Amino acid sequence: MARAGLVGPIVAALAALVAADMTARADQANDYPTSARAEYVFGCMKANGESRQSIEQCACSIDVVASLVPYDRYVTAETVLSMSQVQGNLGGQFRTSEQAANALNDLRRAQAEAEVRCF
Repeated sequence: MARAGLVGPIVAALAALVAADMTARADQANDYPTSARAEYVFGCMKANGESRQSIEQCACSIDVVASLVPYDRYVTAETVLSMSQVQGNLGGQFRTSEQAANALNDLRRAQAEAEVRCF
C-alpha cells in the first residue's frame, strides 16, 4: 500500500521533467530570431520563385538549417558571405580565413541538407 501512495508524486515528478526537457529542446530548435528566419525565407523565395510552394519549401529549409547550425555560427557564416564581397584587404581577410571558411562550409552543408529534405 505504501508503494501505491508514491506512484502519484513519482508520475508528477516525471511529467515535470519531461515537460522541462521538451521546453529546452523547443528553445534549442527555435534559437534563431524571427527576423533572421524571415530574412532567410525572403531571400530563398527570391531565388526559388514567389509562390505558396516556395514559402513552404523555404520555411522548411530554414528549419533544417536551424536544426544543424547554431545561430551564432549562422551569423558568422552570413557575415563571411557579406564581407567577402568587400574589395581590398578587408574582404580578403574574410575570403582567406580558415575560421571563416569553416563557418561558411557548415552553412553550405546545412543548406545542401535542406535542399534534399525540402525541395
